[in-house]
Amino acid sequence: MAASSGPAGVSGAGPSGFAFDSGLEIKTRSVEQTLLPLVSQITTLINHKDNTKKSDKTLQAIQRVGQAVNLAVGRFVKVGEAIANENWDLKEEINIACIEAKQAGETIAALTDISSLNHPESDGQIMIFTDKTGVIKAARLLLSSVTKVLLLADRVVIKQIITSRNKVLATMERLEKVNSFQEFVQIFSQFGNEMVEFAHLTGDRQNDLKDEKKKAKMAAARAVLEKCTMMLLTASKTCLRHPNCESAHKNKEGVFNRMKVALDKVIEIVTDCKPGGETDISSVSIFTGIKEFKMNIEALRENLYFQSKESLFATLEVILERTEDFTDSAYTSHERRERILELSTQARLDLQQLLSMWIQSQNKKTKSIAEELELAVLKISHSLNELKKELHRTATQLAADLLKYHADHVVLKALKLTGVEGNLEGLAEYACKLSEQKEQLVEVCRLLRHISGTEPLEITCIHAEETFQVTGQQIISAAETLTLHPSSKIAKENLDVFCEAWESQIGDMSTLLREINDVFEGRRGEKYGYLSLPKPMNNANLKSLKPDKPDSEEQAKIAKLGLKLGLLTSDANCEIKKWGDQENEIVQNGRTMSSMAYSVYLFTRGEGPLKTSQDLIHQLEVFAEEGLKLASSVQVFSKQLKDDDKLMLLLEINKLIPLCHQLQTVTKTPLQNQVFLKVDKCITKTRSMMAILVQLLSLCYKLLKKLQMENNSWVSVTNKDSMDGKT
Repeated sequence: MAASSGPAGVSGAGPSGFAFDSGLEIKTRSVEQTLLPLVSQITTLINHKDNTKKSDKTLQAIQRVGQAVNLAVGRFVKVGEAIANENWDLKEEINIACIEAKQAGETIAALTDISSLNHPESDGQIMIFTDKTGVIKAARLLLSSVTKVLLLADRVVIKQIITSRNKVLATMERLEKVNSFQEFVQIFSQFGNEMVEFAHLTGDRQNDLKDEKKKAKMAAARAVLEKCTMMLLTASKTCLRHPNCESAHKNKEGVFNRMKVALDKVIEIVTDCKPGGETDISSVSIFTGIKEFKMNIEALRENLYFQSKESLFATLEVILERTEDFTDSAYTSHERRERILELSTQARLDLQQLLSMWIQSQNKKTKSIAEELELAVLKISHSLNELKKELHRTATQLAADLLKYHADHVVLKALKLTGVEGNLEGLAEYACKLSEQKEQLVEVCRLLRHISGTEPLEITCIHAEETFQVTGQQIISAAETLTLHPSSKIAKENLDVFCEAWESQIGDMSTLLREINDVFEGRRGEKYGYLSLPKPMNNANLKSLKPDKPDSEEQAKIAKLGLKLGLLTSDANCEIKKWGDQENEIVQNGRTMSSMAYSVYLFTRGEGPLKTSQDLIHQLEVFAEEGLKLASSVQVFSKQLKDDDKLMLLLEINKLIPLCHQLQTVTKTPLQNQVFLKVDKCITKTRSMMAILVQLLSLCYKLLKKLQMENNSWVSVTNKDSMDGKT
């Protein structure tokens, strides 16, 4: 399994090097995302006053939407029926829901068909529906039946993942007990196929998760399985070659145990079952604690009896106790330690002052006391912000220094050398140094967790901490095995694999540090996830991915596509500059898509961060998701518009959504020995999406200005009427 976006991400490639298409979840998701926005449009169209009249052009647009809904329902029903035929225990329930959906779709198509209506004309306009109630009922029935099918399909997907996990576990048990090399190779081949299937099922599930916290946990668990698959191969081979070596057995057991924990974690996520005693990670994060504390004290402005004095004191003390992780650290400088302690003391004093003003406000409500209370709230907020800045500077500087210091991996190189030389004294010395390095990295991960700023990044910090903790010990046991058997090629290969996993985690930590800084500095909207590109496994049975070298004709075609894409990104950036509100979600989505498209353009020139076609494919998977997010943001904006403007905007969205799904399908479709064809299709779809993005940005900007002018006109008229009344 190859790593995907984010430090702990995993995608769907597997040990045996072929793709497995789970089919069910991809098709259901695609039809669901196509259908639901159309149903939303029907619901929007019927939310009008009963006496509203519509033009013939508007009615024709309504008819097109009705027909589009019916076609989408037809595709949805086909997928639902296919699911039913493969799952007899749910067949009857799914079929009933499919019949209801089909009836609702046909009803909507019939009731929005203007050719079947005999409308009396008045002033060049036509009444909209003869049976508005019927359309409303049909839309509600459609949503209800679609939801039923999707919930039932979800049960099927969960069952598939559990079944796949059970197969992997059963094969792992056989691998643990195997005694002959020939038998191991045969079973491991089966294990590889099962891991590919599990990777794709869980990868699709990860993409569908709405909860970012669960998505990060799934990514971390899948990353463990991805890296441990290769470790399991070499660790098991080493054990078979040296059956009486205690360190080799210890090394292998560590891999098996970690994989079993990761498999259980995946099932916990997909079934939403938490093991007993699991604590919420936010309870140990300083930044989360400060955020909640500030919300509580700011709530005092509205309600003086919202919190008790004791509760606020206790909350602040818990936060400040956690800062001891920084002040007690041997790696924190004296100056930073003193500054953190100073800011902690200031926060306590500011809270005392706030509580004093709070008590006065409860007893005597005057304007001056209210102003002093407001000042006290602002003062403690400022103190906590300064504390956050100091903690952030401390943790990130420590992390950056540590990563820089260990960038050359001197200790790992020394361990490999002592192993080959059979130098037991050297092994003891460098094992001690690696343990020290491991403790440093683990402690820095804990500090980063406190200041990460979001739950997904906290989870990534936990994953990094666990990886360094486990991998560090496994490297030492692998080095011990090689030192005891210095001429063993498999023992040397095994140590190399564990060292590569360590180096990979160091690289992931650099990405994590950049992401934490982005969040702290307010660059969250730039969507850094796609920057963490997939890394091919260095497996003896797998060839590493290399940059594709198309022939001159193919290269010319790709370059031409890239040039047009580059021009479109320039057009999109020009449209974005028109917007004054850079925090607008439509602008943020558009900027992210434009940035990704520009990386694709650089790829066509042989430049930029995307080095292989696989890098490109993974980036465009995220690009398609961003397109769907943009469509969602535009739909939210459309709710503020009048019917005709709204319809015009929704029809543009309908062009974008199918392209997003088509791009997702192309990126997930395996094309053996036809890499150029896949890249060509992906870039073509990307170019089409960018063309629509430019149109949408322009149209949304115009409609926003129009909306603002109408609102200002209304305010002006209201003020004028008010003045006339006074006169």
